[in-house]
Amino acid sequence: MAEDINTPSVKQSKAPLYISLTIIAAIILSYFFIPEVREFLSNGWSALTSGDEERTREWVAQFGWFGPLVIILTMILQMFLIVIPTPILMVVTILAYGPVIGALILFAAIFLASSFGYFIGRYFGPVIVEKLIGYKTEKKISDFIEDYGFWTVIVIRLSPFLSNDAISFVGGVLKMGYWKFIGATMIGISPLIFFIAYLGGDYERLKTGLIWTSIISLVLFVAFVWWDKKMRKDKA
Repeated sequence: MAEDINTPSVKQSKAPLYISLTIIAAIILSYFFIPEVREFLSNGWSALTSGDEERTREWVAQFGWFGPLVIILTMILQMFLIVIPTPILMVVTILAYGPVIGALILFAAIFLASSFGYFIGRYFGPVIVEKLIGYKTEKKISDFIEDYGFWTVIVIRLSPFLSNDAISFVGGVLKMGYWKFIGATMIGISPLIFFIAYLGGDYERLKTGLIWTSIISLVLFVAFVWWDKKMRKDKA
């Protein structure tokens, strides 16, 4: 009997979910039972959402050169976990390091994280990717990339709440040209980074701006897909 191409070859792994829940539980318990952790988290949250640039810089300065490295490593790790969503990490980086340095750190972090995900997909193949993101997600993004290629990567990167990590894995699985993929990634992520950098330390404007950016990008993508399918149907 021929293998059904619509049947997943492996089950999606639950390990990332369990690890993420464990980390979240550990942070919550530490907050309530370890005074030093509670003070650190409270001070950090207060500084990053205060809108006071000097206060934010002073809090971040305690980490020295280690701070940007932690952001880059966290950006890579969050591809496999659900502890810190990418948009939140981007906002924190801009709030902590300012629009110029923060944007440069984000470009470096996204470049490295996207490259890491791409090469996992390219060299470990669909079995590993299906375990990480699930068969349905892998199949859906694969179909979009095969239909729209370069533009799929740009639109997904532009939207704060679409699956940025999945596009890296699937781009590698489909053996999309690396420089084409990374070029589309950097083009797509640039407006979002510049937008967050422009809004700067205004937490409320950042939150509202991210929501509207996501809605607009989704509407534009759906409109483009509808238009493309209509044009193909008219030509048939």
